[in-house]
Amino acid sequence: MEFVPASRSSVSDHVFAQVRDAILAGDYPPDAGLPSERDLAATFQVNRHAVREALRRLQQLGLVRVSQGGATKVLDWREHAGLDLAMAAGAQDRLPVDNLVRDVLEMRACLGADAARLCAQRASHDDKTKINQAIEVYSQQAPDLERMGAANIALWRTILLGSGNTAYLLAFNSLVGGALAVGRVPAAHRTAELLDIAGHRRLGEHIAAGSADEAELQAKTLLNAPVHTSRKGGTPA
Repeated sequence: MEFVPASRSSVSDHVFAQVRDAILAGDYPPDAGLPSERDLAATFQVNRHAVREALRRLQQLGLVRVSQGGATKVLDWREHAGLDLAMAAGAQDRLPVDNLVRDVLEMRACLGADAARLCAQRASHDDKTKINQAIEVYSQQAPDLERMGAANIALWRTILLGSGNTAYLLAFNSLVGGALAVGRVPAAHRTAELLDIAGHRRLGEHIAAGSADEAELQAKTLLNAPVHTSRKGGTPA
């Protein structure tokens, strides 16, 4: 992969994206060293501060390890990267994974189903009241799919809070805030999910009743994604 000099607008972003993509494409395999800061700055025609900032972000993603006064070493993303890499804009199209969107949708369904189960078990009366209120707000947005989508995310965040599982909540934030998010859920599937107001009401009723198994099953019914969805095959909702 040949690097392209950066524009003046966002030089650090430019360096970061190109080096990230080169690593994910295999141009720099695990344990390889990246060019020095000086060489990268010359290649991209930017100052070394922009290069350092780009390398810092790459290190945060688990793609490189920056050593003081030494070479920057490329890491194996399968061992060191987290969910942020899959959610990063542009990264999902470079990851050598054939079914990344499918994988994210499967994670979304599993996370939502278990969060609903835990919420039915753990949520306080106040939590359950907030969930029912969120369901009403969501249902009142019909048939505006964009507004329903925003209210639906707010509803699921309320369920995640009621589950009491902070790790699930942080993963949910990554899923709805990242580049993949629900934007690549196939449009027909997402539309059907959003318009199933009765299904969301049943979910709220199961949570309110403390019926963990029923809440989990209803969440799976709402969130289960088509297994044939490919990394390139999603259609923005």
